[in-house]
Amino acid sequence: MKVAFNTYPWAFCCPGGGEQQIVYYRDFLPGAGVEVIPHDIWAPRLAEVDAVHFFSVMGGSSAFCGYVKAMGKPLVVSSSLWVTPETTGLYPIDEIRHQLSLANVIVPNSHREADALSSVLGLPRERFMPVYNGVDPLFAEPVPGALFRERFGIEGDFILNVGNIEPRKNQLGLVRAAQGLDLPVILVGHVREQAYFDQVMEEAQGRARYVGALAHEDPALRSAYAGCSVFVLPSTLETPGLAALEAAATGARLVVTAEGSTEEYFGDMVHYVDHTAPDDIRAKIQAALAAPVAPALRERVLTRFLWPQVVKELRAVYAAAIGGTP
Repeated sequence: MKVAFNTYPWAFCCPGGGEQQIVYYRDFLPGAGVEVIPHDIWAPRLAEVDAVHFFSVMGGSSAFCGYVKAMGKPLVVSSSLWVTPETTGLYPIDEIRHQLSLANVIVPNSHREADALSSVLGLPRERFMPVYNGVDPLFAEPVPGALFRERFGIEGDFILNVGNIEPRKNQLGLVRAAQGLDLPVILVGHVREQAYFDQVMEEAQGRARYVGALAHEDPALRSAYAGCSVFVLPSTLETPGLAALEAAATGARLVVTAEGSTEEYFGDMVHYVDHTAPDDIRAKIQAALAAPVAPALRERVLTRFLWPQVVKELRAVYAAAIGGTP
């Protein structure tokens, strides 16, 4: 089976979890019997593939998806979008509805995402085939927390946040919540919006430190997860966030947003926050710090969400799209 991958043109200029998902799919799908062919506008190979998988509902994406349908190729679209009736105004909702209506199969990251999109957009629920986000088995390999501390000269306990620095990840809410806590906030990730980053660091008043981005294969990233006192991802929404899965795989304590599909992944094993309330974020950080590490969370992630397992479900999606069902 051959499947072409494509996404919006500037996706990898500042890669986030969605782009990392594409890379992991590309790396692990051959083990499930799927050859991935990244779409190249200068040397297209669309004619030879069995299906096309488009990632994202970024504005303008429906044009390419329409072209694929005009070719007669089965189209799979990864939505990766959490939208509610109250937040439809934040998105080009009519264009998103049109793009997803072109897909033979729509792939959300959870059943909750599928239910929400089906309801809000008025699309048939049977067109959705959820495939969970995954985590690289590499994150199951233990790395001492001292490695990260030594590389960056960090002493003592710390709060960790891994993700692009942008409003959706809500680092500003995190540093506000850290007021009154005797713990520094360590930020890891690409700066997606410089003005927002500057605001975060100004409001942190020395309580936050930015160490840059770390490659997923860098042992220092696993060490950061292993060495932190608590991993905090108070985003405006997550489905559920690759960094949260990675942190859980290392055995870290988790505080994550309640908005999105996080609970479908983590159950009652993490602390959920109202991303709009720094006081709630602070209280949940304190609760997480006072609670013992839950080995069951790590076991849940490593038994249910490793990429080699996840991509088998994605292969079934392609088979359904090619075979005409759902």
